Amino acid sequence: MKDLAWLVPVLIVTAVMASKAFQTWVRAKHGYPIENEGIHGLRGRRSFQGEKSDTLEADRKIALLASENERLTGQISRLEERIAVLERIATDPAERVAREIDSLR
Repeated sequence: MKDLAWLVPVLIVTAVMASKAFQTWVRAKHGYPIENEGIHGLRGRRSFQGEKSDTLEADRKIALLASENERLTGQISRLEERIAVLERIATDPAERVAREIDSLR
């Protein structure tokens, strides 16, 4: 039994490494950022120049998405108005539609 005493620490280290590899795989699979952790799993609290550029890039992306959202919202409202007109034309009697077309001429 003493011959296998070295196996316990090896299994513990292997289990910890396999656990971290599995966590990293799950984070990557689901699109979460893979973060580098320091000693004892504590993340560093110091800010680096790279973090500032990441923040600026994120702010720029947010601004672009907000402007695109406004543009798409306007486009949707215009399309809803057009659909309402088409529905009115489709459900109105043919005589009324013909009269409105003649009045526009």
